[in-house]
Amino acid sequence: MVCDRGMAIEMGRPGVDGLGDVVRVLREWQYDGAPVQLHPGDVGRFWRFGAERTAEATRTWSRAGEVLAVGLLDGAELLRLAFAPEALRDEELAQQVVEDVSAPERGVLFEGKVYVEAPMGALVQDLLFKDGWESGEPWTLLRRDLGAPVPDPGVRVEVIGPEQAHECAAVLRASFEGSTFTDERWHAMAAGAPYVDARCLVARNEQGEAVAAVTVWSAGEGKLGPIEPMGVHRAHRGHGYGRAIAVAAARALQELGSSSVVVCCPSSNLGAVATYRSAGLEQLPERRDLCRNAS
Repeated sequence: MVCDRGMAIEMGRPGVDGLGDVVRVLREWQYDGAPVQLHPGDVGRFWRFGAERTAEATRTWSRAGEVLAVGLLDGAELLRLAFAPEALRDEELAQQVVEDVSAPERGVLFEGKVYVEAPMGALVQDLLFKDGWESGEPWTLLRRDLGAPVPDPGVRVEVIGPEQAHECAAVLRASFEGSTFTDERWHAMAAGAPYVDARCLVARNEQGEAVAAVTVWSAGEGKLGPIEPMGVHRAHRGHGYGRAIAVAAARALQELGSSSVVVCCPSSNLGAVATYRSAGLEQLPERRDLCRNAS
């Protein structure tokens, strides 16, 4: 890409009609060896709230009509960012992003305690630190290369379609305290553009009960794919279903052509980290969001 430094960086909102283009550029920016950043699957997961709300939560930064950065407001307090590979250290872009996220009147983040998740090595991180932002809570990144065969998970695993959506939703509600995931939200998520490259899996016990669920998000051949979310029903924990569904997720992503599977979870969730490690994912260095405390 040839950048015209005389052209200003513009922040925009894609609208519902522009979400497909946002997903397309996010797919293009994913590749093995790149820093982990906002993924099409993150937008796809958010799509459970519907296309209009997803569009309202999305921001783009462009120069001469070409999108160079994408942000997703994953809740009112957190902005998750992705950058075009060649724009990761673009000074003009980084400065504009910092200005936009720091000024509540720009319509990105409000006043008070807020967070920005940016890829490692992005210049925007350096500039936010200079502006007084601090490191947030640690997150553990785990990855498994999918170039080698992935073993059988050892349990019955099914790909879930619309007819079984209620089972996936029920497992996730029973996996996370306070979860509001419903059948309707599954259908909304599955109707989103990113779900074309996704699969929802459910593991069953010997009695045929749905005991664990996971959604995997591919970005295409040779690109990394995240797991989000993965949960084990609270009534069926302690039987290895977490490891099994994580292995099944890796197999599903391999079948979709992904080069690796990645997951990021709070470092304080030692059980989740141990589960992913038991499923063959390698623990990588921790990463931290950037936090601006309330003034």
